[in-house]
Amino acid sequence: MATTEPAPAASQEAWFIYRGDGRPHDGLDRLPPPPPWRRFDRPGPDRRRDRAISYRADKNVVTMVNAAIYLRRPLLVTGKPGTGKSTLAYNVAYELGLEPVLYWPITSKSTLAQGLYHYDAIGRLHETSLRQAMSSAADGEAPDIGRFIRLGPLGTALLPRQRPRVLLIDELDKSDIDLPNDLLNVFEEGGFAIPELERLPEEQSIVHVMTNDGQDRVPVERGQVRCSAFPIVIITSNGEREFPPAFLRRCIRLMIEQPGPEQLAEIVEAHLGKEAREQSADLIEEFLQRRTRGELATDQLLNAIYLATSGARAPQATMEELREAVLRPLDAAGS
Repeated sequence: MATTEPAPAASQEAWFIYRGDGRPHDGLDRLPPPPPWRRFDRPGPDRRRDRAISYRADKNVVTMVNAAIYLRRPLLVTGKPGTGKSTLAYNVAYELGLEPVLYWPITSKSTLAQGLYHYDAIGRLHETSLRQAMSSAADGEAPDIGRFIRLGPLGTALLPRQRPRVLLIDELDKSDIDLPNDLLNVFEEGGFAIPELERLPEEQSIVHVMTNDGQDRVPVERGQVRCSAFPIVIITSNGEREFPPAFLRRCIRLMIEQPGPEQLAEIVEAHLGKEAREQSADLIEEFLQRRTRGELATDQLLNAIYLATSGARAPQATMEELREAVLRPLDAAGS
């Protein structure tokens, strides 16, 4: 049986947790705490809150968010990867003391219906058949239809409430070509209908349905869902396609610029602390210089600073290799 060797003495070589020599050892015991954005020992809401707290918005972002809130219009946010487009939604919800963000990640197969609600007709049919079999009666009572209807993230955001919900529609540019136009009527009307509930008899005019975030079931009257406070809708796009003019004119548009040196320093401090900020001036300057030659995201800088400032230090030659790897441009050949 293989024996476990003690970890090597504290030195730059001690940085290597994995040695690659095939000999078991206890080096993992000296691994420093993970970066704040890679901690998984906390519930998802807490991690998202931490991300929201550390977000730093520039003046233009603040102005356009307020414009969207005042006008009750969706905010269409574009920008390069890593500029905080998605995190903005969590920051807005946190600062305004609103309920957790409703999240709708878009793919090429996403449809408006998926965002609004889902009716599990097959599940209800199965339960109806089971009840009839157990009661030996063809006219057995049908199960509550509300248990088989779940509102999607957009549908949940449009429920009537005093304070709006924040809805993040992430990466809309990945959608089918029709989805942006399909959203127009819902945004203009501030509501939608559930046909399966509209057809119910008068004595079932109010049905309690499930929501996207798993909270208590909510009442829907005559199949109509209409907001009283228009949600704060933040739509992100990586700029991979153009949207129809009719869609664009119904949105407030925001282009998030890449952060400058002072904003980067504030982001570093928010994530890694004041000491890391003081130690990272040279890395920030190098990052800015590299960014003029290729596409880099802010989280690449954070990764480089974490490696340079946390726990044991890697040998100088290794740090240079790591810096080249971590700060490799996203648009470099072979990325």
